[in-house]
Amino acid sequence: MAFSAAAASTATAFASGRRISASSPSQQQMLRHSAQPLPFSRSAFPRAVASRAAALSTVRAEATKKSVLIVNTNSGGHAVIGFYFAKELLAAGHAVTVLTVGDEASDKMKKPPFSRFSELTGAGGKTVWGDPSDVGAAVGGSASAFDVVLDNNGKDLDAVRPVADWAKASGVGQFLFISSAGIYKPTEEPPHVEGDAVKESAGHVAVESYLAEQFAGSWASFRPQYMIGSGNNKDCEEWFFDRIVRGRPVPIPGNGMQLTNITHVRDLSSMLAVAVENPAAAAGKVFNCVSDRAVTLDGMARLCAAAAGAAAVEIVHYDPAATGVDAKKAFPFRNMHFYAEPRAAKEALGWASTTNLPEDLKERYAEYAASGRGEKDMAFDLDDKILAAVGKAPASVAA
Repeated sequence: MAFSAAAASTATAFASGRRISASSPSQQQMLRHSAQPLPFSRSAFPRAVASRAAALSTVRAEATKKSVLIVNTNSGGHAVIGFYFAKELLAAGHAVTVLTVGDEASDKMKKPPFSRFSELTGAGGKTVWGDPSDVGAAVGGSASAFDVVLDNNGKDLDAVRPVADWAKASGVGQFLFISSAGIYKPTEEPPHVEGDAVKESAGHVAVESYLAEQFAGSWASFRPQYMIGSGNNKDCEEWFFDRIVRGRPVPIPGNGMQLTNITHVRDLSSMLAVAVENPAAAAGKVFNCVSDRAVTLDGMARLCAAAAGAAAVEIVHYDPAATGVDAKKAFPFRNMHFYAEPRAAKEALGWASTTNLPEDLKERYAEYAASGRGEKDMAFDLDDKILAAVGKAPASVAA
């Protein structure tokens, strides 16, 4: 299920031709057919796709096998990035240690992706837990044991500096950082591309500046947006499924034509892996870590309905101010145009996206259905407040 005509029209209206990178026919064909389930195998990570196989074949063949430390957050949507990145590296023959913040006995570790860490250790990876402020103690040695360090935890300089300083003091060859596309200032000319104005007060910006000073040409930063994928523990597509499977209306703020970017996490991990294997190409650069297609908020609801096998979905638009509801609490995405383009990754790394949102959402719905979440009791108090405010009776179906 592709963009609707209305969504495509909106995309054109809000993005200049100069800033839209149209996919070639071969890339479009690849995007339609590339999404596959993700068992642990080399073939499960479709990085050598047709559109960039030629450009990367020499790099992949000659890439030195490296030892990589991933400092991974223990919560939030970014946690799954470290998990997929580790799997990608292990499949390519690299050595991987994952340092997860906190305690292995924590209840957080009972949830994915942490509950699936046996997939990493079973492939030869190492998993440890500890405090990144004393990363040396946590990993039991000097950073000289690692060629590459990825910080997928800190959101400000206080959190990242201890890891960065430890890595620099030990002569680590490459330092990578997971930043956020949320640091861009709103623009009249979406999508965001690397070099657009950022919010100087954002913690991620201070980190990027510090890394540029400390690591010169041996650092790179990656700015993701929303992501999906098996093992993700942050509700995005599940929010839509929760309503669709119960026959409830889906309340969406605004007119539903706001554009956003939703990327399968395998795209994020493949971009990071290419940077590890071709550090010269990534040196000192910032990358929007996103797919190359946007989707409207209404379009996301319809794609989720299609993935769930629903014949239709009822969408209810509302004005958050008029209904007295905080859209940040009532809806999983920003109530605005918010999407970026992976221009730098395409140009510098020869990377290409494999996200196929309609197919990837089918994978996510299969996991949702298997979990039994659709049969659980669930309250929709904010939804009912919105529905009442716009003159619709709260849904009478089971909540």
